[in-house]
Amino acid sequence: MILVSALTALLFFGGWLSPFPQSWGFIGTPSVLWMFLKMALVLYFYLWIRATFPRYRYDQIMRLGWKVLIPVTIVAVIVLGLWMISPLNLWH
Repeated sequence: MILVSALTALLFFGGWLSPFPQSWGFIGTPSVLWMFLKMALVLYFYLWIRATFPRYRYDQIMRLGWKVLIPVTIVAVIVLGLWMISPLNLWH
């Protein structure tokens, strides 16, 4: 979980960079403290989500995947394909 939070902080939250401008002085300077703070926040939310929602059994996860997620994905691929060949496509 620590590795995942470190990668999340690096890839998505700017790593050691401050979210404040450098003109704010010490709070705006890039530091390892910002990295650890971002990692701690990601860990907090990770643990919070994990503790809040119940755990699924293996058969429930399989049923969710086969009966819900695969049909939704197939419909999404078909809709996206139709949209890409329609005149409403933004990337001509």
